[in-house]
Amino acid sequence: MPRLPRLAGVTAVTLALGLLATAPAAGGAPSVSDPRVIAHFDFAQGRTPENLALEPDGSADLTFFFARKVVNVTRTGATRTLATLPAVAHPHTPIVTAAVVTGIARADDGTLYVNYATGTRRTGIWRLAPDGGAPRQIAELPADGFPNGLALDERRGVLYAADSVLGTVWRVPVEGGTRTAWATGAALDPGTGPDASGFGANGLRFHHGAVWVSNSDAGTLLRIPVREDGSAGPVRTRATGLTGIDDFGFVERHRDTVLAALFSSSEVVRIAPDGARSVVLSADDGLSNPTAVAVRGRSAYVTSASYLDQDDPNLLLARVHQRARG
Repeated sequence: MPRLPRLAGVTAVTLALGLLATAPAAGGAPSVSDPRVIAHFDFAQGRTPENLALEPDGSADLTFFFARKVVNVTRTGATRTLATLPAVAHPHTPIVTAAVVTGIARADDGTLYVNYATGTRRTGIWRLAPDGGAPRQIAELPADGFPNGLALDERRGVLYAADSVLGTVWRVPVEGGTRTAWATGAALDPGTGPDASGFGANGLRFHHGAVWVSNSDAGTLLRIPVREDGSAGPVRTRATGLTGIDDFGFVERHRDTVLAALFSSSEVVRIAPDGARSVVLSADDGLSNPTAVAVRGRSAYVTSASYLDQDDPNLLLARVHQRARG
């Protein structure tokens, strides 16, 4: 594909998120080890990994933000394209202008769901069938919003999408259809100060009966319980001081323990249930503006989009320690 003109939005992201300062990490032993980059990607072609979902065989399905692609990457780094979202003639996506693919979620049957932000009616949630075929839009989200993190609750048959610009968590039936503004409020809104990036609610995971959301501008990790009737409970702040937080994953066997990507400082931090945090991965390990973390068993996968560094988009794999070491 032709080289994108400054990737039609990287400059905006750089100016916005590059202003964020790095917050100090709390003390404590690292919870991961043996990091290694298993795949490098071409920044000039827009192959900037934004989010990921894990396959049963240990491979990872990644969204390429500016290239509008969904790819599969094996643990040895072999990469193949699963789908390309359709081009949009005149995208008007807030903040970045370009049409971009963001969050991804995987169903047990192998169906993939992705968020596509375009600034047009094609903004919304798209489905990729496990047997291939063209992606299909199953729900329209507001064109003036920025759907970002995405999660699936298969028991209830619903998808949750974080809107970074509108400060909303959308809920959509898994079969598609009408969206519902499931959760709103100041805790999800983007900042308004001179150093604000414009990204509020960003990363999103469904975990132990609750929707967890990061707010990049506020530097917070939030938990929203799902009530028995499916409605949203009160938004509670679980951690603060997480400057530049993007998406995150949960460590198995450690209830509510999180590994979170800090975009602007090129770090991954471990966040304990009480909100205490410690840096477990950094740029020295290969991170370059990390955007998402996914954990399965003893493995942690981290995508680095390199939006600010613009030199090494990659996928990193590390080992997870099941017991924190003091």
